Amino acid sequence: MGFVKTTTSIDLGDTPIENIFIDVYMPMANGTFVKVYLLGYKYACDGDPSKNINNITIAKNLNIPLSDVLAAWDFWESKKIIKKISPSEDNEWDYTVEFLNIRQLYIDNNYKSLQALNQETTEEETYSCSTKDLLDANKIPEIKKMFIDINKIINRSLVPNEKMQILEWFHHYNIDPPLVVKAYSYCRHKKNVRNVKYVAGVIRNWYDLNITTMEQLQAHLEKQGERYSLYDRIFKAMGFAYREPSEAEISIMDKWIDTYQFSMEIILKACENCSKTSNPNINYIDGILGDWHKKGIKKIEDLSILTEKKKDTPPEKPSSQKPVRKKTRFHLSESRGSKYEAKELEELLLNRQKNK
Repeated sequence: MGFVKTTTSIDLGDTPIENIFIDVYMPMANGTFVKVYLLGYKYACDGDPSKNINNITIAKNLNIPLSDVLAAWDFWESKKIIKKISPSEDNEWDYTVEFLNIRQLYIDNNYKSLQALNQETTEEETYSCSTKDLLDANKIPEIKKMFIDINKIINRSLVPNEKMQILEWFHHYNIDPPLVVKAYSYCRHKKNVRNVKYVAGVIRNWYDLNITTMEQLQAHLEKQGERYSLYDRIFKAMGFAYREPSEAEISIMDKWIDTYQFSMEIILKACENCSKTSNPNINYIDGILGDWHKKGIKKIEDLSILTEKKKDTPPEKPSSQKPVRKKTRFHLSESRGSKYEAKELEELLLNRQKNK
């Protein structure tokens, strides 16, 4: 007597993946690195030592180069969620990958954070960004673009120490580069302040208000009735979601709101025309709104009335009168032949020819 269980011809099992990996680690990696991690993790969960699984197997199954597989493990090792064991000196790709428990890592990291808070350490005392960290960060396109955008806002180049402090904000507040750019723009245009410590205070205040994304900041500014949130909405409607307005552009938008007294609904309606031009800019929208202001447009309903008037107005008919030819000094007041009729002129010509 015994107990036997049949198996399926294909693998219909499941592989548990921690939500922390999906929420925290997956967004920071490209698709190939995520696929390598998930397939390797599946093999680890299968736990069948009889299967000869290695990095070449993963490369063949995913139809990618072996170099991509090795690069993926280097990336995940740098994030400290896997560990390479017993790498071979002969074959650099021949090593075992140990998947660390992400839940345990989360607990350990939070426990350390609580200890740091209990010791009441200041931001300067916990400052850990090195020159190497700064050099590595400059290789990331999003970080590099962030520094360039901030330079434009403060009208000078950030010094290395300021850049290192900004990188520390990512560690302390878990924010994205666009939010840092927005914080600098907010301080520059609202408070006329460019100091990195002042900007750090603004970001810290946003963090205390659970604001860590652009969407949360937009909702907060709209709730507070900030004029700055209106600039954001206009720029997003124009397709400039991640560009900060210049002083001249802010002045133009203030004119729409204060001088023309247009509602946001009217302004956003004008911004819809950006799709009709290959090079949308704020002067193009200013021309549209300026024309509407001259015509007395104040509400969306007025635009419908204006459209109906254009339909009802018949097109101008061309004039039936023949244009009067303007005489010049080269025109004689009276033609020599005007006193003769056609038949008389013909007889005169014939007589002249006979006399000749």
